[in-house]
Amino acid sequence: MPHAPRSPNGATQATTRSTRAIASVLDREHLLRPAEVIASPETHLEYRIERLLGRGGFGQVYLALRRGRSAIVPRMLCVKVSPRIDGWLREAYFGQLLDGNPRAIRVFDVFPIVRADGAILYCLALEHAAHGDLSAYLQRSGKRWSEAATRREIAGILQVLGKLHRGQMLHRDLTPLNVFVCDRLRLKLGDFGIVRQQSDRRGITVRTMNVLTAPSDIVAGSAPKWQARDDVYQVGQLIGMLVKGDARRRIHTPDVRTLPCSDHLKEIVYRCIGERRKRYESADELIDALCHPPAPLDTASLTSLKGVHLAFTGILHKPRKEAARAARRAGAIVHGTASARTTVVVRGRPNALQAAGRDGGLKLMEIKRLREKGHRITLLDEPRFWRLVATRRARASAAIP
Repeated sequence: MPHAPRSPNGATQATTRSTRAIASVLDREHLLRPAEVIASPETHLEYRIERLLGRGGFGQVYLALRRGRSAIVPRMLCVKVSPRIDGWLREAYFGQLLDGNPRAIRVFDVFPIVRADGAILYCLALEHAAHGDLSAYLQRSGKRWSEAATRREIAGILQVLGKLHRGQMLHRDLTPLNVFVCDRLRLKLGDFGIVRQQSDRRGITVRTMNVLTAPSDIVAGSAPKWQARDDVYQVGQLIGMLVKGDARRRIHTPDVRTLPCSDHLKEIVYRCIGERRKRYESADELIDALCHPPAPLDTASLTSLKGVHLAFTGILHKPRKEAARAARRAGAIVHGTASARTTVVVRGRPNALQAAGRDGGLKLMEIKRLREKGHRITLLDEPRFWRLVATRRARASAAIP
């Protein structure tokens, strides 16, 4: 159930109270009954309700059987029903927008029904996911997904998200409850009930979220506007859950190094859920990372350290302070961390506790991110660094009469 943060605004508080009242009704009552038959005035198809499958922020979902003939609507499907019109309208819109997309749950029929007491229920006839939502599937199977399957299926989900992002729309609810496991274990994205369009790239004000996979800075209120990179955060959570085979808990950055996958995929997850400004900025950027191997972190040679902006990473054979003094004597400007000003990074031995594997230290990941942005950064191994320092010292000595 999406969580609505508190607001001092009276209208927002009233909306929140109304939302909670409806949620209370949805938790207590069944909107539809087994064996009940409902009809669509649009398509004239009838649907026989079989059983309740689940409840959520939109309403309730039932397994249903289509009655009558249809070349488009399958015999077995789901009926999603709610007393609220707002989410229904959005779901109907996105069902039409994404119709034919192989990675989006299909919407076959959209219609209201009127009860005897005059109450209106808003219904969607949806594609039935054979294995249910991802959360339930992982809990039942208890199995991890292979890295190849994870990359392939998440890239498929990102195709849907990418279309939204290109249209300046944000999903905001990419949870394992809204990703569905269909035939042949293909993942599809559903539930577009809280998608919003942003008027500019600064994002949209957050009033509704699911705290299971919402970014920590959004939950804490330190980042008031939801952006495409916050959708990316949620996808990073999904990747971690798939390779772990467990969707019950969110992934935190210290957990990344223990994920049972390659260092490259660990780096992708870390960048998704790590520091906000360093995340992938869109679904398309993340697809590219999943589908293409990273450029190797080859070391290079330099003739001088004079004037370079230099940082150190890894474990050096000599104390870091001694190396920094030597670099300064050789004419370098030394920084404590890698940044857009960095032109040279001296690499020591990897630390066993690096965030995302051998090539996944924080500074190394930042170097890769900066290189993607077009920054030229030279990587030096430690022996070459000390040879440069020694050469500089020898030249300085030779110049003294």
